[in-house]
Amino acid sequence: MLKRLNLTAGIFLLVLVWHTTEAQVERWQQKVKYEMDVTMDVETNQYRGTQKLAYTNNSPDTLTRAFYHLYYNAFQPNSMMDVRSRTIADPDRRVGNRIFNLGPDEIGYVKVNVLTMDGQPTSFVHEETILEVDLPKPILPGQTVTFDMEFEAQVPLQIRRAGRDNAEGIRYSMAQWYPKMAAYDIRGWHANPYIGREFYGNFGDFDVKITIDKTYTLGGTGYLQNANEIGHGYEDAGVTVPAPQGSTLTWHFFAPDVHDFMWAADPNYTHEKVQMEDGPMVHFLYVKNDKTAENWSRLKGYTVDAIKFMSDNFGKYPYDQFSVVQGGDGGMEYPMSTLITGHRNMRSLAGVTIHELIHMWYYGVLGFNESSEPWLDEGFTTWGTNVVMDAVFEKDPNFIQDGNYRSYFRLAESGFEEPLTTHADHYDRNFAYGAGTYSKGAVFVEQLAYIMGKENFDKAMLRLWNDWQFKHPNGNDVIRIMEKVSDLELDWYLDYFVASTKTIDYGVKNVEAAGDNTKITLERVGQMPMPIDLVVTYQDGSQETIYLPLVIMRGSKPEEEGKPARLMTEKWPWTNYTKEVTLARPISDIQSVEIDPSLRLADINRANNKFEVSVALPQK
Repeated sequence: MLKRLNLTAGIFLLVLVWHTTEAQVERWQQKVKYEMDVTMDVETNQYRGTQKLAYTNNSPDTLTRAFYHLYYNAFQPNSMMDVRSRTIADPDRRVGNRIFNLGPDEIGYVKVNVLTMDGQPTSFVHEETILEVDLPKPILPGQTVTFDMEFEAQVPLQIRRAGRDNAEGIRYSMAQWYPKMAAYDIRGWHANPYIGREFYGNFGDFDVKITIDKTYTLGGTGYLQNANEIGHGYEDAGVTVPAPQGSTLTWHFFAPDVHDFMWAADPNYTHEKVQMEDGPMVHFLYVKNDKTAENWSRLKGYTVDAIKFMSDNFGKYPYDQFSVVQGGDGGMEYPMSTLITGHRNMRSLAGVTIHELIHMWYYGVLGFNESSEPWLDEGFTTWGTNVVMDAVFEKDPNFIQDGNYRSYFRLAESGFEEPLTTHADHYDRNFAYGAGTYSKGAVFVEQLAYIMGKENFDKAMLRLWNDWQFKHPNGNDVIRIMEKVSDLELDWYLDYFVASTKTIDYGVKNVEAAGDNTKITLERVGQMPMPIDLVVTYQDGSQETIYLPLVIMRGSKPEEEGKPARLMTEKWPWTNYTKEVTLARPISDIQSVEIDPSLRLADINRANNKFEVSVALPQK
């Protein structure tokens, strides 16, 4: 009997451990299911809508309040976004004081008129860009409730991302246009006011009907459900689209497993599409003229090639469509789609499209939190932009991440750098946000390949995709994937490079004869420790690597293909500021010794990285 009880207890413990392990990947998240029906008046730029939201509380918490984002309320004089844009040391030129000068018919607003939960009235307050809701009854763990809403809104003049009548004449760039339930996760509610940065939301399904003047062509997130009634280039081949009855059309879109919904509309859009083999239908919507016709025609091939490259190397694109839409104020990603300005040279047009496309993997499907951890989404995407542009647009004969490294070095030397753990809206300067989240974020990714080896890194990137798609991983989750694949301990890298502004600076202090051997003295000048690849070049031109992993890595990366063969490995304790290595070769055999000639180590002072032995030898 005792043995049976022990066996039962053992099985229970095994099941408990298995469930605990699974929970680390199957992290709970709230589920949202939107049904929206809106009618746009293209004369007043105002719209009214209804919203039904089925909200499932998958958290272990009982919720007594809820919060909605009302983003368009930021586009009013003296809003938090306006004040911040006018008072920050280096204003965004696209914003500046433009919000402050908006007239009554140019401002944006979203007003909620009615909101019930399961038929019961709620109490709510408009707090600028946040609707604060007191619930009539708590939402219990595991419970699904239905919110019904009536709202009205006005589209602001195009200033930042969303709006009407942008600089290229596009009528509507409808991003952040609806009352959006704030995300609730392991950190609680994310009811951040809209100050100008980016977004975070729970995954769910969007069923959206948009009634608008029949001359307008729409595109963006989601699959058009009534394409053969709408036409405008969406109809099936050979279908005759019936003439609309009346002056409007109602477009019906459905988007599954996304965390936002964008649409754009213009009466002059050209709609072209390309069906990929074993890939999505790619839609291109733009106003064709002498500034767009040639480059947008060429853009189709680059976009298809980029989707294929990303799907082959970083995880298959999971949706059946992607839309490239002219609009907005630069380039901005949304699920299944992007808004980009279209009057660009070919390299700029391809670059911005590919950048926003790569966001589909990191912002769109993995669902990195762009507000709290913008360096993850922008860093991985910026890194990936260089990789994909090199593969499908133009080969770079140099180190393809060089621009990101140089941008990070300027930031590190500026005195304005802040830790990457800073919330996106709370950076003191736009410069620090941009160079930090984009450039230093990209350096973070490239250095991972340096630390763990390119082969391990490539495997880890695919495992990150396979394990965490649609689950909102954070920075620690990313590092844990890298650790599991490489069998290295990497928490120190996250702590130093993301949570601090300490910099890397290593140098070859001296190379001297030691009898028939050669003694190499290395020094750590900077505050951040890193593993070192020390490449020795001999007089005959051959090369070998002395590898010095950190003790705290608890292991070594494998030898990398295409790099000099490894001669020896010696561990370096991070507490030691110098390290001596004895090379069993006479100094006369050695031409030079260099720390990381691959340039992947983000060493802020490369002047001390190389020691030319022949220069230091006494002349005969």
